[in-house]
Amino acid sequence: MKNKADIQERIDIMKSLSDASRLRVLNALMKKPQYGEELAQRLNLAVSTVSFHLKKLEKAALIYKVKEQYYTVYHICDDKFNMSLRELIEFDNLDKYIEDERIVKYKQKVLKTFFRKNRLVKLPVQKKKKMIVLEEFIKKFTPGRKYKEHEVNDIIIKLYDDYCSIRRLMVDEGIMTRENQIYLLNQKEKTK
Repeated sequence: MKNKADIQERIDIMKSLSDASRLRVLNALMKKPQYGEELAQRLNLAVSTVSFHLKKLEKAALIYKVKEQYYTVYHICDDKFNMSLRELIEFDNLDKYIEDERIVKYKQKVLKTFFRKNRLVKLPVQKKKKMIVLEEFIKKFTPGRKYKEHEVNDIIIKLYDDYCSIRRLMVDEGIMTRENQIYLLNQKEKTK
């Protein structure tokens, strides 16, 4: 079973192989390890172009570099090139990875829409978006710690001026409990 990092690594490999210039660089490196300027000369490419492609290939862990005196010499990562295509594309949990990525992008979009300079500019109307916004407030509280009302207000006001609405919403949604003006973050909320 591949984890999220494995899947991303394999996606990076496939992306890096989708460029003709990078394929030329890899073919040259398969013949022998080389430094950037040497590759540029052999492939008749600009040094900056080769450098760009080397960075992409290194990010995908298809190559590695070794410092030798004044030069940086690039080598092929043999273990990656010994993988079969089946090994490269076989994922047990690809659907979950895709769904997780979709959720992350959606949350980023919502936060970008409703926050400016780390402050909430407007509370969303839609519940799903509102809950994403509230997650940012949850991060400011410590699980298990009891807060007085003015402490809750002080934390909230750093992100949004209408601390009453946020405080009430956090209690109404079960994110926090309130008893005798003492607030406590529900443990399950912090672990999401």
